[in-house]
Amino acid sequence: MRKVLLSFLAFAFVIAIAIPKTFQGQTPSPALHLPGGTATDISSAEVQALVQKTAADRVSDQAIRVVNVNGEYNVSIGVVHRAKTSGKDAPSGIEHAQITEVYHVIEGNGTLVTGGTLDNPREIPADNPVVTVLNGPSTGGSGIQGGVSRKIAPGDVVIIPPNTPHWFSEITTDQIVYLVVRIDPHKILPAGYTAK
Repeated sequence: MRKVLLSFLAFAFVIAIAIPKTFQGQTPSPALHLPGGTATDISSAEVQALVQKTAADRVSDQAIRVVNVNGEYNVSIGVVHRAKTSGKDAPSGIEHAQITEVYHVIEGNGTLVTGGTLDNPREIPADNPVVTVLNGPSTGGSGIQGGVSRKIAPGDVVIIPPNTPHWFSEITTDQIVYLVVRIDPHKILPAGYTAK
């Protein structure tokens, strides 16, 4: 019993040392419970309207809205539509320097490759629409070496951090459509943008 009590006291002492003084005995500030801002709604009808508007050929990437969250960061919501491709017809790889992307597959199947290194990397010019409205500073390439391949289908979600090469090496259905959430902590995307 004495051994158990000594072990417990030693553990409690280690925990007490490990917790910074600023957290010990601190009561939560009432300011932490104030409303954080105004919610933004994007209806299914808006998403579906953009899906219908996007071209069924090759690739269409359209932002629905870019929202500034309390002056701290931006979040962009968009829809990407890609037509069936494979092998040499597959689009090239890309990575975004400052944007995290979250893909939520709505329709279709494909093989998404992430990580590794870009083949033949080249910066995308700053006046390109991909940079100015969609993804900020980006680097493209002719493919990816050493990435991780995964099959994705409706309902799947993939989070792609900044500076992570990615591309679809194959789209096995007639098309793949996915909602993309772009998290912009550096506020480089045009806040207030709304699709027309």
